[in-house]
Amino acid sequence: MIKKLCLTLASGSLILGLAGYANAHHAFGAEFDPNRPLILKGPVTKVEWVNPHAWIHIEVTNEDGTKEQWMIEGGTPNTLLRRGLNRNSLLPGTVIVVDGYQSKDRSNRANGRDVTFTDGRKIFLGSSGTGAPSDGADPTER
Repeated sequence: MIKKLCLTLASGSLILGLAGYANAHHAFGAEFDPNRPLILKGPVTKVEWVNPHAWIHIEVTNEDGTKEQWMIEGGTPNTLLRRGLNRNSLLPGTVIVVDGYQSKDRSNRANGRDVTFTDGRKIFLGSSGTGAPSDGADPTER
């Protein structure tokens, strides 16, 4: 009886823990609009190296001179490290260009596909299999 109760409690805890993770991890189409591609350029203001997706914050200067803060979702921190991004490559003040897709709610959030540095290096930001539109290139070859 005690074994059964412990097993039930452990199973319930696992299910509750996974429910929070499933809520945080989402498909591209649940949050981002494939019909709203955008290109954002500006200096990095902050990077959140958190799971399940890292977030890069940049300051974008609009044509009229006003500034906006944008949050760009990338892959997992581990995936980005394997692709060549780390805490030192995205220091505050680093100017980057990000192409990606705006959020469905039209807020200043985007799912990033690629990040391009001023020296021309281009690194794939997205996480494979999220359902984002494909440009035909193999993300592992970027």
